[in-house]
Amino acid sequence: MSGQNPAASRKTWNNRWTFMLAAAGSAIGLGNIWKFPYIAGQYGGGAFVMVYLLCIALVGVPLLMAETAIGRSTRLSPLNAMRKLTSDAGVFRGWEVIGWMGMLTGFIILTFYSVVAGWALSYAWDLLTGVFTGMNADQVGGEFEALTASAPRQILWHTLFMAITVFITARGVHKGLEKGLQVMMPTLFVLLFVMLGYSMLATGEFMRGFHFMFDVDFSKITGEAVVAAMGQAFFTLSLGMCALMAYGAYMPANNSIPRTALNVAFLDTLMAIISGLIVFPIVYAHGLEPSAGPGLLFVSLTSAFANMTGGAILGFMFFALVGIAALSSAISLIEPSLAWVTERFGINRVLATCMIGGAIWLVGLGSVFSFNIWADVKFFDKTIFDLAGYMTDVFLLPLGGALTAIFAGWMLKRSVMSNELAMSVGMFNVWRFAIRIIVPAAVALILYTALK
Repeated sequence: MSGQNPAASRKTWNNRWTFMLAAAGSAIGLGNIWKFPYIAGQYGGGAFVMVYLLCIALVGVPLLMAETAIGRSTRLSPLNAMRKLTSDAGVFRGWEVIGWMGMLTGFIILTFYSVVAGWALSYAWDLLTGVFTGMNADQVGGEFEALTASAPRQILWHTLFMAITVFITARGVHKGLEKGLQVMMPTLFVLLFVMLGYSMLATGEFMRGFHFMFDVDFSKITGEAVVAAMGQAFFTLSLGMCALMAYGAYMPANNSIPRTALNVAFLDTLMAIISGLIVFPIVYAHGLEPSAGPGLLFVSLTSAFANMTGGAILGFMFFALVGIAALSSAISLIEPSLAWVTERFGINRVLATCMIGGAIWLVGLGSVFSFNIWADVKFFDKTIFDLAGYMTDVFLLPLGGALTAIFAGWMLKRSVMSNELAMSVGMFNVWRFAIRIIVPAAVALILYTALK
């Protein structure tokens, strides 16, 4: 590590809007566009959405504030931030595990996330070039199976996605992250609203999709649905992986963390809701089922694009939207490891990014091979791809979030968080109750349900 204090030399985002774009970019990803619609479809639509919104408000926002405040208070990578705060508070050094877990979780997620993002890039290209034109759902399903069965095709798109991620991240905070996000996030929302306009005006089933999303059937609110909603809140807001802790280290001191957290949660939720309002009307218009599961985008929705007027362009736009959303999250997933490596070993950002990106690419081959040459290689009856998703969704993300909440709520002095959050005494007490009691209880419920 170089002799220069990394906290003192840490760059910051140019303004609060840039940080909000970065945090929103971290939160908005495959969880919103790919995962949210099919999970909502599986758990009854409106009932799931209602529980999900409650989870965002009671669990997501308080934890988002805590992670950001920890990052900004130290101006260090997540691991070194935890080391400094445990030392300052005089508490057990084992709390440093939060930083290690965050880096590990982001690393594991990106190994399979980049594979799914690669599918989206492949689909965008195939739709634009007319590969899917005129195909029915069975034929599209066959094409999806052909893609996943071909290791070389998957490696090509996995490599392309990781190369773009590394290129943007290696250029640094201002030239890379800021410039990339300033292009990606507006493009993301333009594409989103163009697709929403199509769904409203051209499908003839918009109100049916609307009612599916917002009509609440309380009989659908099961324990399983509640746990799924909480897990989705963790995944979609990038909680428990220290991404927002890493971004918080670049946050200007005059930014309001509570206001930013609310804005990020709003944009993230808006993205998820609009994605559902795009997907479900198109699905209904073509006689498909909203409860189709993970294949909803890559089979059901694609077969709809394959058989509609202008479907090649609309499908390309939709999967470009998915790819951009995935990219904005990917650069935040790599940041916690990158920040620590540059601080610890004093190497330049470009080399560190290439090293970490290369390692993620290499481990990601395990997820690629899960669908073909290693399809029979299973651990706990799960392929490498499925195991990586299960470990992060069910254990690492919730556990990392719970430990962060307990540390921020119980271990740190009240003044550390109150100085960073700069809230009224009443609102700070509400936040502190949520971070001390509600967040750990929610995680305990997730883990209990997963283990029973």
